[in-house]
Amino acid sequence: MSSVRVLVGTKKGAFILTADGKREQWKINGAFFGGWEMYHLKGSPVHQDRIYASQTSGWFGQIIQRSDDGGKTWSVPGGGTVPEPGESNKFVYDGEVGTHKWYDGTQHPWEFKRIWHLEPSLTDPDTAFAGAEDAAIFKTTDGGATWKELPGLRAAKGHLWQPGAGGMGLHTILIDPINEQRMFGAISAAGVFRTDDGGTNWKPINRGLKSAYELPDPNADVGHCVHRIAMHSSRPDVLFMQKHWDVLRSDNAGDMWYEVSGNLPTDFGFPIDVHTHEPETIYVVPITSDSEHFPPDGKLRVYRSRTGGNEWEPLTHGLPQENCYVNVLRDAMAVDSLDSCGIYFGTTGGQVYCSPDGGDHWHAIVRDLPAVYSVEVQTLP
Repeated sequence: MSSVRVLVGTKKGAFILTADGKREQWKINGAFFGGWEMYHLKGSPVHQDRIYASQTSGWFGQIIQRSDDGGKTWSVPGGGTVPEPGESNKFVYDGEVGTHKWYDGTQHPWEFKRIWHLEPSLTDPDTAFAGAEDAAIFKTTDGGATWKELPGLRAAKGHLWQPGAGGMGLHTILIDPINEQRMFGAISAAGVFRTDDGGTNWKPINRGLKSAYELPDPNADVGHCVHRIAMHSSRPDVLFMQKHWDVLRSDNAGDMWYEVSGNLPTDFGFPIDVHTHEPETIYVVPITSDSEHFPPDGKLRVYRSRTGGNEWEPLTHGLPQENCYVNVLRDAMAVDSLDSCGIYFGTTGGQVYCSPDGGDHWHAIVRDLPAVYSVEVQTLP
């Protein structure tokens, strides 16, 4: 029977949750890197025991950790455990190691703060991409020892980007499973960008997005506060988006977007994901507003659309329906690929929930963790 490994990044460490295919009894391992902010962990699709992890501290800076045994042991690629700047995990910006504030040709300030998101290659375990704050994308081909910026992303009107309330981070990277030269990146608050040549050149793909309360020109091609994008592996031209306000869909790889918020109680939220076996089934977690980051009426509800948007149903069985004031952050939802697709999410209150039946029933895997930043899932043989 297949099993699952759930990778959880939190405000004060990382945790690895494992279960068999029934997803009823769980083993909790951690905290790894206790006390450190773990913004994201993600496993390689082609090396089941290779995991990359973003470890961040205001004192020690940014470190990439790597495990080659499913999280049992960890090391810093390039040597050491807490590297000195420039010694390992080097993040090189257009020819310069970025350990301080610097400027591009437009004199717009840029600062390397942290890695928000890690996206391993679909074909090579030693190749991975990293999304940074301030927004930039980096690539490694040596398993995380060194990273080099792909500067074409910032060339896509980067001087016009602005930080959202949580900073200006590249928080989502999607790789087209049919054509690995095509990737998508989402930035708060800049929008969505696409490359068709492996990351050399990028262009904004934000037509159809409206930001009347955020931008002087609500139809601007950059400057939109995109919270998360998702795709189904069988249809990489179809993208779904949770925006600052609005849930949207594109059927042409981002060339045009249209709203599918439908009957949601509020279309503000952070995560969005797609059922593994049903490409028209999508999930969001609405919260009250951009000033009230908690569920409407204190009821934690995941909403599911089986029609690709517009028609939504609340999923509540096993979730708290009173006095619940947690949030679910943008990287804190994931799905597995078992026959009965499992849906997972973590909250700022430290709970990690699982539904082994596509959202119909939920249970808490663990409670009282630090605030959850990210949830990723590996399906294992």
